[in-house]
Amino acid sequence: MTKSHLSPDDLPTYKTMQISEVLMSQLEEVTKKRFFQGCDNIVRIVLSNCHWYFKVNGGILMLIMVCHDIESYQNIMINVPYLAEKLKLFANKAKISISSPVNNGIPWVMNVDQPCYGEDVNNS
Repeated sequence: MTKSHLSPDDLPTYKTMQISEVLMSQLEEVTKKRFFQGCDNIVRIVLSNCHWYFKVNGGILMLIMVCHDIESYQNIMINVPYLAEKLKLFANKAKISISSPVNNGIPWVMNVDQPCYGEDVNNS
């Protein structure tokens, strides 16, 4: 951990940091619930077949999905444009990270403000 250039009086207290972490965790859970509710039934089923959650890092909302089999991975990849559009309703800056059961689980990451594959770039 790097040492801060601020004096100890200017740094947040330990209790403030703990409260901040709890609030961030609650925000991520509420976002997950509302996101799931906002999806259509087919996408809900697709999401239910993999492990997924939200993480906020540096002010960027990230939808993280871990697919345990190739079928769930393919179904998620088919729905990436839909998921990106839904995610845009929750944050100005957001990313989607998808880990497949192949390639040692190295995630594929996409900014949702980028055009999805299959979209016409000229219509953006």
